[in-house]
Amino acid sequence: MGEEAPATITEGKATIPLPPGTTQDVFYNPIQEFNRDMSIAAINVWSKMHLDAVEAKRTQNPKKKAKVEDVWDPTQINVLEALSATGLRAIRYAHECEHVSHIVANDFDAKAAESIKKNAEFNGVLGKVIPNEGDANMVMYQSLQKHGYGEKKLKFFVVDLDPYGTAAPFLDAAVRSVESGGLLCVTCTDMAVLAGSQWEACWAKYGSMPIPNGSFCHEMGLRMLLQTIQASAGRYGRAIEPLMSCSIDFYVRVFVRIVASPAKAKTTAARSAMVFSCVGCRAFHVGTMGSYEVNGNSTKFKCAALPKVGSSCEICGSKFHMGGPIYSGRIHDEEFIGKMITHVKEGVALDKYKTHQRMLGMISVISEELHDIPLYYSLDAVCQALHCQVPPLKIFCSAIVNAGYKVSSSHCLATSFKTDAPNTVVWDILRGWIKQKPIAEKRIVAGSVVAKVVSVEPTVVADFTYNKLAEPESRKIRLVRYQENPVKNWGPKAKAKPGVGASAGGEKRKAAEDDAEEQHE
Repeated sequence: MGEEAPATITEGKATIPLPPGTTQDVFYNPIQEFNRDMSIAAINVWSKMHLDAVEAKRTQNPKKKAKVEDVWDPTQINVLEALSATGLRAIRYAHECEHVSHIVANDFDAKAAESIKKNAEFNGVLGKVIPNEGDANMVMYQSLQKHGYGEKKLKFFVVDLDPYGTAAPFLDAAVRSVESGGLLCVTCTDMAVLAGSQWEACWAKYGSMPIPNGSFCHEMGLRMLLQTIQASAGRYGRAIEPLMSCSIDFYVRVFVRIVASPAKAKTTAARSAMVFSCVGCRAFHVGTMGSYEVNGNSTKFKCAALPKVGSSCEICGSKFHMGGPIYSGRIHDEEFIGKMITHVKEGVALDKYKTHQRMLGMISVISEELHDIPLYYSLDAVCQALHCQVPPLKIFCSAIVNAGYKVSSSHCLATSFKTDAPNTVVWDILRGWIKQKPIAEKRIVAGSVVAKVVSVEPTVVADFTYNKLAEPESRKIRLVRYQENPVKNWGPKAKAKPGVGASAGGEKRKAAEDDAEEQHE
């Protein structure tokens, strides 16, 4: 009898044979297919934008073209997957990323590197996928040498960091090893640190302090990661341009363009901020660390003034918690997001991405966010603090629009709202809602947050008439805006042991956010 063919896992255009004696749930986490689909789409969109920019420069300056191409060919896009494990992601990149010339699939474990080689051979992409056994940081630092990494003599155009836990130990090397204009893709799965109560660990790893029980914790986690990347890049005269920043399931994933620009690196204080969050009513303020003015060829830098927060909250009189620093600039690029939506829609007919419905939903919600407004409120959390009935989200947002302000949701939380309305206006609208739906008398205790809020007469008359501008298009057309928990015991796998696949298990978010959204409509 012939030898029995090994069991395999197929994802996208990659097929991986299971090692003898292992099962799929031990070796493979299907929840991460969405991560890989989004990454392939992002690399495809970025590479097209990059090649268009290269061609424009060539057309404008033929002499520069000759000078540049003596050193490297900017159309040869190479990728480093620094922590590759099985090589599944690298193999998918080889099959599905249109303009990629080769991928270095690196892992510190010798058995993993051998597995990458076998899997690349199995898929017919060995050569385009280059297996490598080495320390991820050392591989990235080697690319800084005079002739770059490997036979291609290049830095990397795309560096992908997808570790177990935090990516912080790899960021210094990563921001330096990416070619100027290149793409850095970073995942962090340590959300108990970035968005939880492990404040001392967050400060040690990211140099930022989270806000205890902050309802905006997932976006703040994204912004703390971006701030860490920005700080690392700035030390080497580099700046970051976030293209898309996502809070997904149990992790965060950011796609960042790295630009060699000492001048722009000096302006990072204007995109760094501290957060002041009221422990009572949940109001918050964001204060940048600095500012600058450009006048012709000169740039004048200024220290920031403390936001007008006082020693106690203007809404309820409670104290503030201070967190940060966070990245306070835009965390999404509108052009990139628009091209991502087009790319995913075009891929539907070709069955390019299995998770395309969720991709289109999340990217659409991201496109609708108010990009200039850092952080968001949770309507549930605010109403919980006031012990009042929660209004339908679209009715509450209509009142904000009717008052003359902008409002949007955040992709991070189904019951979120972002707005440019001052806190005083938001809480006046809440007071107007409480007049319609009074709080139980037993909740209005003298000296409490509730008593202090309702004791003030609103100066803004809330109009809760439905306004179509308050309801995003993605909700109207019923896109998959927020993902339900997909399977039992879903989440990050346990940390892989050397030469062994990751074990099953992990934690999940407590609520199905899509269900929560429906309850508030």
